[in-house]
Amino acid sequence: MVGIVIVSHSKQLALGVQELAAQMVQGKVAIAVAAGIEDAENPLGTDALKIYEAIASVFSDDGVLVLMDLGSAVMNAEMAVEFLPEAHQEKVYLCEAPLVEGAIAAAVAAAIGKNIQQVMAEARGALSAKATQLGIPNLTADVNSHIQPKTSAAYPSREIRLTVSNRLGLHARPAAQFVATAARFQSQIQVQNLTRNSSVVRGDSINQVTTLGVRQGHELLITATGVDADAALATLQSLFANNFGEDNTAVVSPPTIQQPVTPATHGELSGIAASPGVAIAPVIHYQPAPVTVTQYHVDDPEREWQRLQSAIHTAQQEIQTIFSQASLQIGDTEAAIFDAHLLFLEDPVLLETVQQRIMEHHLNAEAAWQAVVEEVASSYRTLEDAYLRERVEDVVDIGQRVLRLLAGNAASSLYLAEPAIIVATDLTPSDTAALDPRKVLGICTVSGSATSHSAIIARTLGIPAVLGVNPEVLRLEDGTLMGLDGESGKAWVEPEADILTTLETKREAWQTAKQEALTKAHQPAITRDGKQINILANIGSIADVQAAVAGGAEGVGLLRTEFLYLDRTTDPTEEEQLTVYQAIAEVLDNRPLIIRTLDVGGDKPLPYLRVGLHEANPFLGWRGIRFCLDHPELFKTQLRAILRASAEHNIKVMFPMIATVTEVRAAKAILGEVQTELRQAGIAFDENLPVGVMIEVPAAVAIADQLAAEVSFFSIGTNDLSQYVMAGDRNNPRVAYLADALHPAVLRMIQQTVQAAHTAGIWVGLCGELAADPSAAAILLGLGLDELSVNPQAIGIIKQAIAKLTVTQAEAIATTALQLESANDVRALVQ
Repeated sequence: MVGIVIVSHSKQLALGVQELAAQMVQGKVAIAVAAGIEDAENPLGTDALKIYEAIASVFSDDGVLVLMDLGSAVMNAEMAVEFLPEAHQEKVYLCEAPLVEGAIAAAVAAAIGKNIQQVMAEARGALSAKATQLGIPNLTADVNSHIQPKTSAAYPSREIRLTVSNRLGLHARPAAQFVATAARFQSQIQVQNLTRNSSVVRGDSINQVTTLGVRQGHELLITATGVDADAALATLQSLFANNFGEDNTAVVSPPTIQQPVTPATHGELSGIAASPGVAIAPVIHYQPAPVTVTQYHVDDPEREWQRLQSAIHTAQQEIQTIFSQASLQIGDTEAAIFDAHLLFLEDPVLLETVQQRIMEHHLNAEAAWQAVVEEVASSYRTLEDAYLRERVEDVVDIGQRVLRLLAGNAASSLYLAEPAIIVATDLTPSDTAALDPRKVLGICTVSGSATSHSAIIARTLGIPAVLGVNPEVLRLEDGTLMGLDGESGKAWVEPEADILTTLETKREAWQTAKQEALTKAHQPAITRDGKQINILANIGSIADVQAAVAGGAEGVGLLRTEFLYLDRTTDPTEEEQLTVYQAIAEVLDNRPLIIRTLDVGGDKPLPYLRVGLHEANPFLGWRGIRFCLDHPELFKTQLRAILRASAEHNIKVMFPMIATVTEVRAAKAILGEVQTELRQAGIAFDENLPVGVMIEVPAAVAIADQLAAEVSFFSIGTNDLSQYVMAGDRNNPRVAYLADALHPAVLRMIQQTVQAAHTAGIWVGLCGELAADPSAAAILLGLGLDELSVNPQAIGIIKQAIAKLTVTQAEAIATTALQLESANDVRALVQ
């Protein structure tokens, strides 16, 4: 029999509801209460542990229905379910039905033996009888919709009119910022494009906001209704005033289809010049099979909805992984397009529509999802603005990802044994972000444009691309030689000798220009008044170190060792790790190599490492050094490999996520144990191996003077430090804007850390994304950083930025920045 749990802020209310429902069924149904908190003065509240215990007390294989009142009751109920074993979680249903009427209806349905779906349906429809008696029509017309617009008739509407100054209007990234900001407030936000006399749309829907077709110079009417309407409009207005953090200089018109001046030669293809450069290589086809969807009737629509929600959740995790990897490879600015992908999966209008189709029409999840995604895609295709029309590629990308997960298919992967030119119908943004520029020498597709997200990513990766060519290219056999010129927008199939010579000459000139830029990147970063700053690279593989050295890195400031533990079912052995560390160190040729010990948890889970209880907030949980100290054998294996590699190489070790002196001493004690074991075994290692710590937790900043007495160096991780200082998860689109390393609060943390390090006589570096921002170079130099560690692509840019400065200028800029009030103010200062 189905069990019932009543969750309320008021214990008295919950007990009354329990008694009423129990009387209706003569005690036949197990009904538990989780209400109030143990505080005599303030007894109102909810407790996740109490809810967990209540669920456990009435648990049945037939299912448990949890009814809640508002606010923390919902949040704590969700948390309580996560405490349960996975097998039990699937049988617990959180229901939005009214507490009193829902409990009575659910109890009666359970007592007569109805299943959990039927019990939940009865609870949701509990108000219909009362509504009919009172003559109120359609009260429960959409009881199955979990997501409703946030309205409040008790508050008057507020409105503002704003003119858009962004050079590309509300394209994906600023639209994502707008939606994420609107969703933070309780008020309902609505938007209308007055210039185009559009209909009014919801401000918390990424698709509705994007398809308004907002361009530079358009006037918008933004309306807010609710308790925090004024604050919502003020915050949105500041987004517009700061151009959503984008550079607003003139944009160069995108390349268009190149018309040959002379008659086309044999095998010549004309297309769109999307990414400059020349490639000559055999072709390889890439054509992931689309998921075929069959529509059918389902008897259990609630199960289909849950199946879709599970697929969406997994898709979100995949996109967050892509975002993290893309941030390292192409930088946060371009990687931010995946923020819009995440918001698409949270779009309340889209989710409501899909849910309605599943529930009302009993459609299977695949068919309902595909139909709604295609409707959204069609709305993009009909936009007048060509740039915004191209965002349909993102919609298709996300839609196919969820369909693939629903079908249980593995993700498509593009592995190249030898360098080649990719030929495809099209490449999605996530396809392109995963390409390896060392193997993918060029891209040639039938579809696409120069302003698509895929083209933008290709340019950032430095991969030549010609798009929009004749579909006949898809008939080429793999291995066919192709020449490709991404600047002219042409490609040649089996190019004739004269064409091949011309292309080779142009490729040599292109590579020479790149080499000249690299030569400058190989020079030290010295300010105009003679101060040198070390510029190192952040890497996550052996391949990365080769790119780093080729790009002018003076060493590796951060080796992320997590890659050794991925795509495995067991931990890497000591010998496996030793081989990798030695290989990386040999490429560096005595340049410094800082190896960060395993940093899992937060946004870096490892599936095979069983961490036990699911964490409600993994960023505040069992991660970094905390995990390693609790797994001493795993930790010692890694330390042994690092120590052995240090025997003949310039290696330093660094501990992540340090929050206390005790943690440092514990880690050093284990390191000491390993050193003793190696000495006893006669195995060589660097007896003076430098030990450092990551400064990425506010507590570490506060006790930096104490930590400095324990280690040889600091490395500031601004990606984590900014989100912890600002209490904003950088992977959550709704609050990610807070985790801005240019905020004066974060900059003051950096200043405090540098001062403590220098007072103690140790050096301090910075390895977060902030280090790769050339506009931040003056501030970091002015704050006294000794070294910066950046992604390999940014090395030359950062060195050039530093070469333009003097220390006096930088210190003045930094002093001013520390006194400003917001990250936008700081950004305006440095720009």
